[in-house]
Amino acid sequence: MKIASLAQYLLPHRLLSNLAHRLAYSKTPWIKQNFIYTILANFDVNLAEAANSDPDSYESFNAFFTRALKPGARSPDADPRALILPADGKVSQCGIIENGRIFQAKGQDYSAAELLGDAELAKAYANGVFMNIYLSPRDYHRVHMPWTGTLTETLHVPGRLFSVSPGTVADVPRLFARNERLVCHFDTDFGPMCLVMVGAMLVSGVETVWNGVNIPEYADAPKRLDFRGKNIRLERFAEMARFNYGSTVILLFPEGAVQLDEFEHQAPTVLGRRMGLRLG
Repeated sequence: MKIASLAQYLLPHRLLSNLAHRLAYSKTPWIKQNFIYTILANFDVNLAEAANSDPDSYESFNAFFTRALKPGARSPDADPRALILPADGKVSQCGIIENGRIFQAKGQDYSAAELLGDAELAKAYANGVFMNIYLSPRDYHRVHMPWTGTLTETLHVPGRLFSVSPGTVADVPRLFARNERLVCHFDTDFGPMCLVMVGAMLVSGVETVWNGVNIPEYADAPKRLDFRGKNIRLERFAEMARFNYGSTVILLFPEGAVQLDEFEHQAPTVLGRRMGLRLG
């Protein structure tokens, strides 16, 4: 294991994330501008497509990082039957959920039951399809619906906050099933669909369009919310959630529900980066 990955076991994850959260929401000009211009200097951020292209006008670093895009900057695939990429980012892994297990990286996997925090709900995805989408600091950080669905429940699973960088993902066993995450279950016209918003080092902030801030609040036990009967229906391409900083979204689909385009079994790809592109 690399030293950088090993060191993360010793770091005070929540303390660092809490500090990062405070700094990200600070309205002190020199603090927010220092963070914003550091990102602009080190990552290929396209501010021309942002609804607000003036970096000095954002009230905080978090406001900049979760910025909206101009109308038309992203659009869904024209085929109404196409499953679409829910976020800007890299599809780092995808494939079949074999024997209830999800491929993480060479030599690493974890169970769907661990990831979802519910062995019974995980049964719906036996032999189904998974997809990991990694968001870097340069990306648009709002997550949209890959398909129309009605929210049934969420589960906030407390956990660690390891980095989700490719090097750490390759090193840390069961990383996505260990990190703090928000598991979102939907009913669709093809059956259940699950989107898992995975937190990471300095990235514990997740907000949803139906419930505002879900992470933090930090918790010591899983927190389940039942939305059945609330009629929270989100259309394909509609915004569903956002990260305060780059992280990972994991999609789960039942066996036979979707057919992915041009994806080899468990093969990483550098597809896209643009939300709305066709996946299958």
